[in-house]
Amino acid sequence: MSFQDAVRVCLQRKYAEFRGRARRSEYWFFILFTAIASAVGAALDAIFRIRSGAYGGTGPIQGVIQLALLLPTLAVGVRRLHDTGRSGWWLLVGLIPVVGWVFLVVFFVQDSQPDNKYGASPKVLGYGAGYREGPPAQQY
Repeated sequence: MSFQDAVRVCLQRKYAEFRGRARRSEYWFFILFTAIASAVGAALDAIFRIRSGAYGGTGPIQGVIQLALLLPTLAVGVRRLHDTGRSGWWLLVGLIPVVGWVFLVVFFVQDSQPDNKYGASPKVLGYGAGYREGPPAQQY
């Protein structure tokens, strides 16, 4: 799955979809997108000098971006955990300082399992599994 496909799937087709599975590429590309969007929001807050706090906390533009991306980020995290055969409740492990995030990263980088109780493996089904459209047509 490409960067654009991952962002499109997470923001348009599965914005708050907690059922199903997500491949590693879908998860990590969307996390990269959220980091880039947050950095752009922070830069705009700095340019307009509207950051809150003495040390430049989160400004309103960055805050709105992060709030808008919160639900799809949680959803793709749950779907990624489903792909590794775990319940979405494992996301709560991330609330444990340092150790929780280490566990989650280990879970997120693991390979997809074959078919499990959360559905068929998107890796086995091929490109765009579970999505309405196939691979983009090649342009010459």
